[in-house]
Amino acid sequence: MDQGQHLFTLALGLVPPWAVDDVRFTVEEKRLDLHVNFPRGSHFPCPTCGQDCPVYDTQEEVWRQLDFFQHAAYLHARVSRRQCPEHGIHLVPVPWAREGSGFTLLFEALVMAMVREMPVRTVAQLIRETDQRLLRVIDHYVAQARAHVDMADVQAIGIDETSSRRGHDYITLFVDLNARRLLFATPGKDAQTFEKFSEGLQARGGSAKRITDVSMDLSLAFQKGAAEHLPNAEITFDRFHLMKLVNEAVDAVRKGEVLSQPDLKKSRWLWLKNPGKLNTKQKAKLQELLKNQNLKTAQAYQYRLTFQEIFTIQNRHQGATLLKAWMENAKASGLRPLVKVAYTVMNHWDGVLRWFESQITNGILEGFNSLLQAAKAKARGYRTHKNFINMAYLILGKLDLRLPT
Repeated sequence: MDQGQHLFTLALGLVPPWAVDDVRFTVEEKRLDLHVNFPRGSHFPCPTCGQDCPVYDTQEEVWRQLDFFQHAAYLHARVSRRQCPEHGIHLVPVPWAREGSGFTLLFEALVMAMVREMPVRTVAQLIRETDQRLLRVIDHYVAQARAHVDMADVQAIGIDETSSRRGHDYITLFVDLNARRLLFATPGKDAQTFEKFSEGLQARGGSAKRITDVSMDLSLAFQKGAAEHLPNAEITFDRFHLMKLVNEAVDAVRKGEVLSQPDLKKSRWLWLKNPGKLNTKQKAKLQELLKNQNLKTAQAYQYRLTFQEIFTIQNRHQGATLLKAWMENAKASGLRPLVKVAYTVMNHWDGVLRWFESQITNGILEGFNSLLQAAKAKARGYRTHKNFINMAYLILGKLDLRLPT
């Protein structure tokens, strides 16, 4: 072995019987090829009994390695099969790559570090590989990491759907509200997603029976799924979704009044934003509009502010009293969109009232959804549910990928 071969053997961390026995550099292609070999007569241990066994046969394989400066590097090696007298013929695993991969472990570690920070397609262009090959690497490491996730302590979860592709194509997310991590994601937004979650939870040491609190929107499918598969969980209807219903009602009142009140044109966000988030010009315009005491939109706006204020209270009895008063006043207001919200709250009373005790919301899921949609937009989509879900786990799952260094 010459000095260059010895240097590359050390750089790759190879140990006997493996060693670099040939180094070829092609200037025109800017490519470095490192040939790894083992001495004739080498023995490898049987994976079952540990007995040293002779080589049965070999087949050359190639792996993409980390670039050598700006040059693409590849490892070549004769992968052998050993023959154990007792346990038969087995493939000898190489220490620098996993079986079936065309990349070295260090190259895959680089890929996994990069795809957490930028779109897969961009990474593929930077390292001169196809995005399909990188997606297979991601799938391997995500699946491997999720196999080691412990869900035994999960008790409070948040549930929401997020758009996977254009149209009515959704993924349902199940999030551990205490650990603030994505537990499970599955295509669809129906009751069956809860059955799949329950199975996934049990497979990782958790139990649907240990779930005590669930935060979710008013979806009938979600309510049905929770009732069937989370028998001991109390439902808290997410106050942010309730607030969304009130906001939609305020905007519906504004739209119905805009023809008779031209000043309401282009004023949507004045009524839907919290006062503290308005700039000076917006505040002045809002105050001017509020002077019109006959403005139905202004009345709806006051109901919005009151509803929001009620959910700052942490006492169940007081919260229930104020909510009942709000519902009665809303029903008597004659503002049909707000009347509808009042009846919606009444029909979901237990889950709405539960918030004053549990204090759990889907706020973390709203943040997660924003991160996923931003990643999807940068990537211009992930083509399949599987790819999108793998990226969701990678970004939000707090996975221990156990990558080589």
